[in-house]
Amino acid sequence: MTDYREAAEQSKAWPFEEARKLLKRYRGERGAAAPKTGPDGEILPMLFETGYGPSGLPHIGTFNEVLRTTMVRHAYETLTGYPTRLIAFSDDMDGFRKVPTNVPHQDMLAEHLNKPLTQVPDPFGKYESFAAHNNAMLREFLDRFGFDYEFMSSTDQYTSGRFDPTLKLVLQCYDQIMDIMLPTLGKERQATYSPVLPISPKSGHVLQVPVEVIDAEAGIVRFEDDGDMIEQNILSGRAKLQWKVDWAMRWTALGVDYEMYGKDLTDSGIVSGKIAKTLGARKPEGLIYELFLDAKGEKISKSKGNGLSIEEWLRYGSENSLAFYIYREPKSAKQLHMGVIPKAVDEYFQFRANWHEQTPDKRLGNAVHHVHNGDVPTDTIPVTFGLLLNLVGVMGDADRDQIWGYLRQYAPDATPEKYPDLDELIGNAMAYHKDFVAPTLHRRKPEGVEVAALERLDSELAALPDGAEAEDIQTIVYTIGKEGGFDNLRDWFKALYETLLGSHQGPRMGSFIALYGIENTRKLIAEALA
Repeated sequence: MTDYREAAEQSKAWPFEEARKLLKRYRGERGAAAPKTGPDGEILPMLFETGYGPSGLPHIGTFNEVLRTTMVRHAYETLTGYPTRLIAFSDDMDGFRKVPTNVPHQDMLAEHLNKPLTQVPDPFGKYESFAAHNNAMLREFLDRFGFDYEFMSSTDQYTSGRFDPTLKLVLQCYDQIMDIMLPTLGKERQATYSPVLPISPKSGHVLQVPVEVIDAEAGIVRFEDDGDMIEQNILSGRAKLQWKVDWAMRWTALGVDYEMYGKDLTDSGIVSGKIAKTLGARKPEGLIYELFLDAKGEKISKSKGNGLSIEEWLRYGSENSLAFYIYREPKSAKQLHMGVIPKAVDEYFQFRANWHEQTPDKRLGNAVHHVHNGDVPTDTIPVTFGLLLNLVGVMGDADRDQIWGYLRQYAPDATPEKYPDLDELIGNAMAYHKDFVAPTLHRRKPEGVEVAALERLDSELAALPDGAEAEDIQTIVYTIGKEGGFDNLRDWFKALYETLLGSHQGPRMGSFIALYGIENTRKLIAEALA
């Protein structure tokens, strides 16, 4: 396998730029970059983290964050050869604030509002709690895509005592943390705010009440609970922290080195970083990524339902094409809707083919290197996804076998066994056409100079031999457009797409005609001219 370390040291690909931040995080003799080490000098894994709120099911944002973090993790390993870990952390001790509308037994769930999510019954009746159900969905989701991670539950860490030493630190630094937090809150919130959320011994609720520290070392606080003043030890799961303080505490307790998050959490990251510093720790390195937009350029919102789900992408395109699309330009806002899928699929395969001809430094700048962690598949596909979509479009309700029959006319050796990626794409193309393209197709009648141009194209195609090359056909199409009285070539190609394919845009016509067949194309022309 190629050694990319030297090229990685200079690569401008964003995962390597992020990984180089980690190189500077630990210093050895004379300030040189050094591995993360323990008290006895042993090399410790660089710790990456992604966070998850288990009040809902995992979605495309979950995939995005774990995928991008994994890419940085692999880049660091390429640069250094040092070990790494990735923790998928579930905030499952959060209070249950709102009943989701898409789950059964709404009334039952409403009875458990404000309890930790791990104390709320599973409305589906499969797991010991609602959090356990959603945690299982998260692990199933991450496993489905082959991510290498360690699952970690907030409840487990709190109740096991793992967080107790850092919780004591929080109490010892209580006043300093309040000084950081209060200026970020409104006056009404300031009056009731506490970094510590005790679990009520009466109701089991996660309380949002003012807290007085009685004994930081012992973990004792005082608070009011339903009219009674209570002194309670907050250690070992009898309290949790407000999330910005909780975030900083977790970074401190676990020794997190890297965590990325969305632009909407920029201010929260700054505040949590200050608290981590107060606790004697260091804010993790990380990328602040831009958020996805819908087709109208508006921010995607789960409540609005204006986004694209991961299930929808995988119905219309491949998992690798999604990873390819997510990799690119994480600091720029990108639209995420069905219209971007075909281009992403074709660009993925194009970049994949190019990778094998590139030098190591160019490979590291190629998105597919990071999609496949340097183990890029060597097989290719004989047609583009765009061509496949147009073929499916003109074939109407054709089944998979009929589509393969057409493909074998174009590429005689094409079989599902030889081209498994293409076989998957045929299913994607059929679904995309049925759901997204077919309802918009409308073939208009040719008009003006278009009529004579189509008649000439039909005549010239009739004179071609079977199996004519796509380039020869493209030359004919191009020449007719130049000589056919059109103001510009764009008008000619637009006419071809609208009269023959029923679309405002389309493929390279020479390639399409070679794929669809000369006789079949002549039938399309005849139907258009009829």
